[in-house]
Parts: sequence; structure tokens; C-alpha cells
Amino acid sequence: MSQPLVSIVIPFKNTEAFIKECITSILRQTYSNWEAIFIDDYSEDNSYSIVENYTQQDSRVKLYKNSDSGIIEALKTAYKHSSGSYISRMDSDDIMTPTRLETMVSNLEKYGKKHLAIGQVKYFRADGLSGGFARYEQWLNSLTVEGKNYSEIYKECVIPSPCWMLHREDFDACGGFNSDIYPEDYDLAFRFYKANYTCIPCDKVLLHWRDYSTRTSRTHEHYAENSFLDLKVKYFLELNYDASRPLAIWGAGHKGKTLAKILLKQNIPFNWICDNPKKIGKHIYDQELFNFDYLSELKNPQSIVTVANLEAQKEIKHYFETQNMQAMIDYFFFC
Repeated sequence: MSQPLVSIVIPFKNTEAFIKECITSILRQTYSNWEAIFIDDYSEDNSYSIVENYTQQDSRVKLYKNSDSGIIEALKTAYKHSSGSYISRMDSDDIMTPTRLETMVSNLEKYGKKHLAIGQVKYFRADGLSGGFARYEQWLNSLTVEGKNYSEIYKECVIPSPCWMLHREDFDACGGFNSDIYPEDYDLAFRFYKANYTCIPCDKVLLHWRDYSTRTSRTHEHYAENSFLDLKVKYFLELNYDASRPLAIWGAGHKGKTLAKILLKQNIPFNWICDNPKKIGKHIYDQELFNFDYLSELKNPQSIVTVANLEAQKEIKHYFETQNMQAMIDYFFFC
């Protein structure tokens, strides 16, 4: 039986230092029926020439110019040129492990449509990783090994953007790359969640994820914290918010204040809770702040937690559990 074709979409811009390693990792895949569609987003270095050289060596490597500008348009352009039964994405500065495509195709063939193939990731950086990236990797992989990624989708992007695969029909059904919302990878993860595509558990590292100081996700305004919060609120109100229940915000730090402003702008009523004695009883944006005990006075509330301290998060989660409250129904961690 012939192998189904996998289309790998790969936008790139000024990644001449890394793109050879990316292409080499694709060429070394144990699964051979793929097409790698590279889209040049107006590179000013030698990236285009490097990819062009590979297209002359292997017809599965394809190269096009972005029809407009920016990563969203590059993804749309790539998809127009794709013809695979399965759709996957890769970043031009990352490295696939040799069995990535084989593992993902096997999982999708085993579980069928309405499923999302994902994999464990391993961050790396020439001068060493920060503690934050190490924690993110550990957290993300702990979700992926059980396929429970959506259970904490409001914390961070729970689908690694360069390490997923989907049936083409399912990709089209959830809108594919036809969204203009940034950050585009997080928006797509929310649309996978909205479409109820089940994440297939995976215990294998399928991607080596490179970090460096000039990576787009570190430098572009579209990946700033406020963009993430706007996106989280958009999907929370659409998918999980119950307007018949009182809403409580936990935390009055920077993120809590930003969230409050977003909700006020959209005329969403809420109760504000914090543990800072200097703030309790005060008003911010004309909203009074209460001690967390105030939650017991609310009838069947929903809570959004913006408290960043990990120990405090554990205490808050324990409190919810003692009240028989359920994650993703009664409470949502936004950090």
C-alpha cells in the first residue's frame, strides 16, 4: 500500500545560519513520501539560495516567494501549493528527529480523523537555555505524553507550532491558515480545541526546538503578552464563559490589571480577588478588590487565575479542589 503524501509548510526569513540543518533533518526522515514547501518571506541573507540549491537535488523540496508579507501570508501561500493528505508545519531554524513523520502518520492512521498528532519537544540554545524555557518544555511534554494539552490551554500555547500533523480535511474544517489573528500558532491551537480534535498522546521527542535572541517569537510585537491575553479572552468568552455565573479574577498584578481592562472594555462583569493586603478594599478601574474568601459569597462562580507565583498557584488549585471545582469548567489558569 502506498504511503499518503505529507505536506510540510515552512515559512522562512533570514535563517541562513540554520536552514541547512532543518532541510537535512527532513531529508533524513524514515518516512519518504513528503513535500517540503518553503516560502521565502523577503529574506535579505542567503536563505533563498540555500533552499534553491536543495530543490535542484531533491524534487520533494519546493521553493516559492511569499505572495504578500508576514508569517500568516507565508503560511497561506505554502498551503496553496500543498497537495498532501496530511498537513504539518515546521520552522526553518528547527530540527526534526528522524522518525517524526513516520510516528505522526502512524498515529493518525491508527486513530483516524478528528485527531491531532503532536510530539515531545526538546529546546536547545547555543549559549544554554533559560530556566523559563526549560520549565515550558517540561510542562508541554507532561501534557503531550497524556494527550491532555487542552486542559491548560489558557496558560500558554499547548500545541508546539512546528510539531503537529492533521488530516487535510480536518485542517480545512477548522479554518486552516485562513485566520489573520496573531499569535497565529496559539490561535490555531484554540481552533483545534474548538473543533474538538483529540490530541494523540506521544512519549517520543519529535522536534529539537531552537531558541536564540533574534527569533521572531522573542522580538515581534505580535507575540507580546497583551496579544496573548486578548486571544485568551476571545476564546474564553466564546468557548468556556457562562454568563449566567459570576466571574472572578484572581490576582491584581500586571496581568490581572490587563485582563480587567480587556473585560471592562467588553462590558463583562467580574469580581476581583487578591491576597495583597495593600490592595484589598481598594479600587482599581473603579472595581473593588476583595480577599479570596469573598469567593464563597458568590453562587457557582467561574474563576480566571492570573497569579504567576507557582507556589501560590498550587495553593489556589488545592483550594478549588477542596470546593469540588473542576478545571476548564469552574476555573482557568491564565498564567
